[in-house]
Amino acid sequence: MNSLSLLKNNKYKLSYLYLFLAILGAILPMISNFHFAYEYGIAFDIKKFIQLANDNPAAESISRDLLISASAVFIWIVNESKKLEIKNMWIVYAGTFLIAFAFSAPLFLFLRERRLIELEKD
Repeated sequence: MNSLSLLKNNKYKLSYLYLFLAILGAILPMISNFHFAYEYGIAFDIKKFIQLANDNPAAESISRDLLISASAVFIWIVNESKKLEIKNMWIVYAGTFLIAFAFSAPLFLFLRERRLIELEKD
């Protein structure tokens, strides 16, 4: 039995893996944002941030990749949360724009997994 099937069979463990990734997704981008603010001024200059995120072909590629993939996943998150009637989605929506998509996507997967567990019990 490999580790992926172990997680598939134990939804609680899988949900906590998503929660752990959400925590990392909040902490790691925030560290980078703090470094940016320290280097470029405490008044977070969004124009400078976007400019630096597109400063070279590698950064530009990652920025565009994130923009397209995060947009598609965010649309799915909105639709899936309505379909499953997931509670506390405001945290995911706000977290996407105020913290990081790296936080909100795994948080949504945690909430979704917990909702599926709840629905299976009924």
